[in-house]
Amino acid sequence: MVAIKLSEIVTAVNGRLILNDNLENAGDIIIKEIATDTRKISEGDLFVALSGEKFDGHNFIPQAFDKGAKICISNREDVIVPNDKGLIVVEDTKEALMDLAAFYRSLFPIPVIAITGSVGKTSTKDMIASVIGERYNILKTQGNFNNEIGVPLTVFRLNGHHEAAIIEMGMNHFGEIHNLSRIAKPDIAIITNIGVSHIENLGSREGILKAKSEIFDYVPKEGIAVLNGDDNLLINLNSKSPFNTIYFGLGTHNNIYAKDIHQKGITGIDAVVVFDNQEIPIHIPSPGKHMVYNALVAFAIGLKLGLTIQEIINGLLKYKASGMRMDISKTKKGIYIIDDAYNASPQSMKAAIDVLSESNEGKRKIAILGDMLEMGSFSSQAHEEVGKYVAKRDIDYLFCIGNEAKHIIRGAIDDGMSNNKVKMFSTQQELWRYLEDFIAYQDMVLFKASRGIHLEETVEKLKEVK
Repeated sequence: MVAIKLSEIVTAVNGRLILNDNLENAGDIIIKEIATDTRKISEGDLFVALSGEKFDGHNFIPQAFDKGAKICISNREDVIVPNDKGLIVVEDTKEALMDLAAFYRSLFPIPVIAITGSVGKTSTKDMIASVIGERYNILKTQGNFNNEIGVPLTVFRLNGHHEAAIIEMGMNHFGEIHNLSRIAKPDIAIITNIGVSHIENLGSREGILKAKSEIFDYVPKEGIAVLNGDDNLLINLNSKSPFNTIYFGLGTHNNIYAKDIHQKGITGIDAVVVFDNQEIPIHIPSPGKHMVYNALVAFAIGLKLGLTIQEIINGLLKYKASGMRMDISKTKKGIYIIDDAYNASPQSMKAAIDVLSESNEGKRKIAILGDMLEMGSFSSQAHEEVGKYVAKRDIDYLFCIGNEAKHIIRGAIDDGMSNNKVKMFSTQQELWRYLEDFIAYQDMVLFKASRGIHLEETVEKLKEVK
């Protein structure tokens, strides 16, 4: 973070400054870091007291001052302000955090790339970062910092050395992407696809499209929209958009598309990228046809930012997946693990099942699947469809865990998978007790579920087996 004056902060958040009598020349005070967690406060920081369902940061303001915070942002006035400290009072501290982040972003005249979509946001972000990192010093979203708190904290990491930023944007409700776009003010906005994640809150795929399209609310007219042209909802968005639009996908109608796709087992996938009458062979060091879509986005962004073809190819080769996202490893016992347990939707479930099914490694192919959350009234049908998909693929065993996963089992059996090839578990402990005796040398095991199922607990136990 670069230093900003307290006077600039007060203006940005439309706040009222309350000072201790001993604090002089307050407007010239320099803030070098912004924190929302008292465990991470250093001397001279600004602390923003956020309120959530399970906590209230205002209760930690005294602790923040004790740990060295110079200024706190609060929606309460009844705060004891120590000597040489100050308080900024606002109506809503989360709004203030976002307002401050929007101001801070405006200090950096660099290209900002924003990504949203139902699935593939993180892997696409990581692939873009791998590509444009070949030439530019970049900032990218870390972990799950893709919401109304995480995006501001990501933006505050910008400094004078950064030449581009890649911001991931997630949401659960209408209006959230709008707020994130206001903060990031992206020059390039990407929608990976429109699936059914969060359909419980948004009602339909059309509702999801409307929410995701808020990413364009603060894109300048000279900005660029990058859309999945194989998506039946996104393909019609061009006529409603004032921006230069690049469509990507596998269909030849797209501006940039892929052909001659060949799976290379767990080592990755080969393809030929086609654009402007050029055909460029690429290798992606991560398996799955869905990864080709991510590579096409990264390729298109690389071209727009002036990278050479060779730089783009090199960047794709250096791609590494984030944790629990198509993370493939081999244990000391010789068991292959596909850890894709960070999150799940019908689309991403099927993509992960394809990777397992099409793999050349492993004697037995075992899919361990858990609930897909936030499916609403569509949940039973969505889980059943996943089960039917498993039954049609080259999968030897299907094990499921969770309240809704029973519908996966039902779908698989209804479509012909043998009863002795499927099993339902109530708890992680029950699942693990069974796996301890069942898993054997050279098995390939896929773990896939929504984050709330915590399948990583079983993944870690399996990795530790010697």
